[in-house]
Amino acid sequence: MSNATKFGKVAVLFGGKSAERAVSLDSGQAVLDALLRSGVQAEAFDPQDRSVTELVNYDRAFIVLHGRGGEDGQIQGVLEWLNLPYTGTGVQGSAIGMDKVKTKQIWQGSDLPTAPYRIITKETDLDAVIAELGLPVIIKPVHEGSSVGMSKVEKAEDFAAAIEKATQHDAVVMAEKWITGREFTISFLNGQPLPVIRLQPPADVAFYDYEAKYQRNDVEYGIPCGLSEAEEKNLQALCLRAFQAVGAEGWGRIDAMQDEQGNFWLLEVNTVPGMTSHSLVPKAAKAVGYSFDELCVAILEQTLEGTA
Repeated sequence: MSNATKFGKVAVLFGGKSAERAVSLDSGQAVLDALLRSGVQAEAFDPQDRSVTELVNYDRAFIVLHGRGGEDGQIQGVLEWLNLPYTGTGVQGSAIGMDKVKTKQIWQGSDLPTAPYRIITKETDLDAVIAELGLPVIIKPVHEGSSVGMSKVEKAEDFAAAIEKATQHDAVVMAEKWITGREFTISFLNGQPLPVIRLQPPADVAFYDYEAKYQRNDVEYGIPCGLSEAEEKNLQALCLRAFQAVGAEGWGRIDAMQDEQGNFWLLEVNTVPGMTSHSLVPKAAKAVGYSFDELCVAILEQTLEGTA
């Protein structure tokens, strides 16, 4: 593919130091292989092993660093400083998107529906939280992705252990009202929503957790998602507003629930979603005709905007 030379030398950033390093290594290798197959002069770049100052030797960067350091605005800030075009969301949108509470605050301020929550500290009255949110709740570290450190709590006596598990990953922990219903994910490419996917983990899984995301082969991915055409359009429009509200750009993913009354609830935004064989953005892109290689090139092409 001769037009791949327009990208110059591309650093595929993956690995890193976050709790999601293992997933990033898988995602990054898949992206690197796809770009190489497409004729792009791409090279692996793991910031855990190399100084980011070496990025001055590249023309642009494809960010496949999941979690802290890669998805929270840090690497984006480095690339801005080096004046190097990069894929995906900018510094501010990345920092907001990585913080589940800041994301929720912006959605609430934009009149977008998101599940009720409370920040948990050592001083928090857990009985008051249960009285407000009800049971079950889901306990989450505020600054982690891939469901790292998350637990469903169905009984009050299990609250403390779930908080302890979450605090191993983050100093800031939240309790979120558990929404019973159907889980969906909405991917974005070039800032536009792709077909909605319904996630159906097997019955023995409480929620779409780390194992279900990356290690199991019995999760069902519904495309079409089972919503009516009108409902799917409504959900896509809602998620596009949510994506734009936090300042997310280019490509990414939003997870949402539909409760038993048919209401949609926004869960969180992913500004550097997984790009593995199990991952959701490639599945959604495939539904509209993109091969994995074409998807990777399309994401990389976003770095050319304004430079032609």
